[in-house]
Amino acid sequence: MTAPKTARQWGLHAGLLALWFLSSFGVVFFARDLQWVVASWPVGYWFAAQGSVLVFIGIVVIYAWVANRRDGPERGFDAAAYAAYTTTLHRRFALYVFCLLLFLLALAFAERAGLPKVWVAGIFLTATLMMYAVIGVYGRTAEASEYYVAGRRIPAVYNGMATAADWMSAASFISMAGGLYLQGFSGTGAQAGGLAYVLGWTGGFCLVALLVAPYLRRLRLYTVPDYFALRFGGRWPRIIAAAAAVLCSFTYVVAQIYGVGLITSRLTGVQFEIGILLGLGGVLVCSFLGGMRAVTWTQVTQYVVIILAFLIPVSWLAYKELGNPFAPFVYGEQLQKIAAIEKQLMDSPAEKQVIDEYARRARLFENKLMNVDAALLDDRQALRQQLRALGDKRADDEHAIALRRELAAMPKDAAAARETWTRAAAENWARAKPLGGMPPHTTPFAGDPSGTPEQVQEFETSRANFLALMFCLMVGTAGLPHLLTRYYTTPTVAEARSSVAWSLVFIALLYLSAPALAVLVKFEVIAHLVGQPFDSLPTWVAQWARDPSLLTVSDVNGDHILQFAELKMSADLIMLATPEIGGLPYVVSVLVAGGGLAAALSTADGLLLTIGNAVAHDMYFEGDSSKAQAMRRVMWSKFALLVVALVAAYVAAQRPAGILYLVSASFSLAGAAFVPVMVLGIFWKGATRAGAVAGMLTGLGVTVYYMAINLPAVRVALGLAGEGLWWGIQPVSAGVFGVAAGLVMAVLVSLFTSSGSSETAPPPQ
Repeated sequence: MTAPKTARQWGLHAGLLALWFLSSFGVVFFARDLQWVVASWPVGYWFAAQGSVLVFIGIVVIYAWVANRRDGPERGFDAAAYAAYTTTLHRRFALYVFCLLLFLLALAFAERAGLPKVWVAGIFLTATLMMYAVIGVYGRTAEASEYYVAGRRIPAVYNGMATAADWMSAASFISMAGGLYLQGFSGTGAQAGGLAYVLGWTGGFCLVALLVAPYLRRLRLYTVPDYFALRFGGRWPRIIAAAAAVLCSFTYVVAQIYGVGLITSRLTGVQFEIGILLGLGGVLVCSFLGGMRAVTWTQVTQYVVIILAFLIPVSWLAYKELGNPFAPFVYGEQLQKIAAIEKQLMDSPAEKQVIDEYARRARLFENKLMNVDAALLDDRQALRQQLRALGDKRADDEHAIALRRELAAMPKDAAAARETWTRAAAENWARAKPLGGMPPHTTPFAGDPSGTPEQVQEFETSRANFLALMFCLMVGTAGLPHLLTRYYTTPTVAEARSSVAWSLVFIALLYLSAPALAVLVKFEVIAHLVGQPFDSLPTWVAQWARDPSLLTVSDVNGDHILQFAELKMSADLIMLATPEIGGLPYVVSVLVAGGGLAAALSTADGLLLTIGNAVAHDMYFEGDSSKAQAMRRVMWSKFALLVVALVAAYVAAQRPAGILYLVSASFSLAGAAFVPVMVLGIFWKGATRAGAVAGMLTGLGVTVYYMAINLPAVRVALGLAGEGLWWGIQPVSAGVFGVAAGLVMAVLVSLFTSSGSSETAPPPQ
């Protein structure tokens, strides 16, 4: 009887994994061939943006249903008491949603009645942060099981909602739609992106459901490093896992705190750095006082804010442009219109003038780089001569003030000048292309598989980068500690499986709408903004242009008309500016900013909790189970959380990189460090402690090395010329090499160090 049952278990896993692979990597690989249009939708684009996500949902739902029916009720589980508990929660949740909607309507009426915008923003920000703080205070605890895993009594639907809020970080809410706006289907030849984020961040949940979450939940652990200690024994597997958890979570949390500062400063008008500190207070109240118990219920409330903040503006835009608020179903019509306008822009003489000017500026910077010292001296002398020519009588003239600022901003020495001019030359060359360097929105991959050898090579590299990024995001999803810990909080293994399905359903509500938002905003910009005189541009352009890192407009060709290539919008801007672009009431702008803040705060909560627990529970106390030590672990976890939060806030204030890049890098790190060894430990009894240590160190080491060696500053410091890319893969996808290297090393070392008896792995379920 055992063999047929095991065969059925493996058959279910194999069949669903094969479907997952075909609907993701298979569809993407042949996306360039799936270009026929059905009901306004390019087939390849529809599958990558929506069809594959629906298949992923089907996979996790089918697996949960089949596996839960096979296992039956869990021994000792009181179903009647659980049903009564969930009914009470449903009532409270319904009351919360009703009160939130009533609050938003009251703010909208107050705005129409003349309440100043600053008051609308202040009331909303204060009310939501106070709500999160009240939950944190109410959920305060020093009990280990409550602090680490919320007492293991979170129902699947609410755990799925909390997981969705935890998952939909600032990258998902703020930057993903912006990345789709800028990168279209697949990004450029040098930078993959676009729909890789949608596919990667949803397809990874199939791996979580089939390969990881139920097996970890069965072991009744507190942290992910706990698994490595239990499965492999000894000190080093736990220590390495804890260090990897800190590294990938810290990289992730810096991006979230950056988003917190961006949104809080936008809502309140304070400086970016002050905004970071204001938002950080809300994070610390929940995670510091109540741990997972408070964080879970905070994230449930934040999910409602997040999803309303995303769906309201995208539905409004869809109704405005197409007469139908169900954006994911109807935005295909705009894809055809955008393709036609993009062709017109490529042929526009005015756009070509802008491109030629950017190319001229790029060549000018390259000429300066040929003799940096002389060029720097000539520039300084030229500015001083212009100032002397103005004379003392015009010392307060705006032109003179501008010249003084330009002189003060010049590089201080040749090294700084070389770095500045190299960056400026690259930026100008990037914009000296059709559509300002942006790819056509629906075209899969750069280059041309039927063109010149150079175009064929560009196509192959673009497709390889897309697949590599998608792979890293999927595998990283299955390895991120703050995500996996969420499934420790369910009362049973069956609820953990169901929770993964609910997580993906709640996440898909936003991820199916993000491509629609990008398309609708792009149509608004190229159809209604481009071509307008500079003195007639809407007020939101001037407001957002105060921060050049978010938006810049400049009359490059001097015709006083905005061309598409003269407009540069950051990925971090698109979602936040959508209400103003669509002409929505200001209360919706506040809601969107509040949703982005909730997304950043909810993820930061989970990440900081993971880091604090890794430092105190896994590195310092190493799982001592006495009651006194458990309380001390909780206190040390809180202290570590506070220190890490302050360090992350300092790093975020330096604006080290964009949100999407930082988050994507953390997925590469998590996938390479955890997933190969974790999956081997679950499904292969032959995996040994030495193999686990070697696999984690190799995977993490290769990933960190590849990212570091391709940093421009590192290459300059080491005197390395050219690119250090392997097969053209970008550094953000370094995990594709780390996962492969870690898997091979773990298998080889396990085979060489295996003995007659090995650690027992949980069997497939």
